[in-house]
Amino acid sequence: MNETISGVGDPVVTDATKGGGSEAARIAEVKAWLAAQFDAVGKEVPDFEYTSRSIAHLYNLTTVSQAKTQAANIVANDFRQKAAEYRSQAARIREILESVGLAQESLPSNVVASAQVLANVANLLNIRDTELSSFLVAMGDISLRKTGVDEKRAKVHKESKTLLEYTRKAIARLTYLKRTLAQLEDDVAPCDAQMENWKTNLGVMASKERQYMQQYNNYKALLNRVGYSPEINHGVLVEMAEHRKDLEKKTKPILDTLRSYQDLPPDKALAALAIEDKKRQYAAAEKYLEDVLQSALATSD
Repeated sequence: MNETISGVGDPVVTDATKGGGSEAARIAEVKAWLAAQFDAVGKEVPDFEYTSRSIAHLYNLTTVSQAKTQAANIVANDFRQKAAEYRSQAARIREILESVGLAQESLPSNVVASAQVLANVANLLNIRDTELSSFLVAMGDISLRKTGVDEKRAKVHKESKTLLEYTRKAIARLTYLKRTLAQLEDDVAPCDAQMENWKTNLGVMASKERQYMQQYNNYKALLNRVGYSPEINHGVLVEMAEHRKDLEKKTKPILDTLRSYQDLPPDKALAALAIEDKKRQYAAAEKYLEDVLQSALATSD
């Protein structure tokens, strides 16, 4: 199992297959390091659960802390050694100056103050001597550093303005989204009511559909029983109606004659002949009507 603690140091590799002794050694080392750190500030180590994750994290911190402490000790020892060398060199220079009559006590106060100012400036510029060239080089370096800092500050200022603009836009967008969310939340109840109404209407429409389908099936069965076929369309019916009107015009005189039978002569023989004649005319008219209907149906087929 590999775990990396970001910003602390190199990744810590913990192998779950290692023996319990290695894990116990790590726990002991972590406890000792925690005790040392808390003892340095006069506090006690708080109680917490030692899990594999926490041990890995604390062991990584322990390793980094010990490495940095060792490096700091090395640097501190180096600084102490250099300080001792500087003190020894200062003592030798002081002896030389005293031997030539340039001891600090024998110099005027303004000379001592000037020398002190030069020393402070040299320390500030981090140079080893007070020669003019060293001062110029140090001032040039500071100028370059100042220019770099100014450029970085201008860049950071520009980026800050850009981020500020993005932040303002994000805040405005967030406000708009919150307002939209509130509006949508307010619309939830009416929409739910409308959905319930739609569900009710949908159920009614489904019931009506079943009813209409049943009526359609009934009408279809009725039309089948009466001999209706799709070939009898509106045009055929209109044509047959026109023929019927023509036939009614042709049969109207016959019907008028039949209605006038009451005006027949009292002679029964003449009346019987007249009736037979009208029957033949009426039968011919019916046959003509039937022939027209059959011809109309044959034409539609």
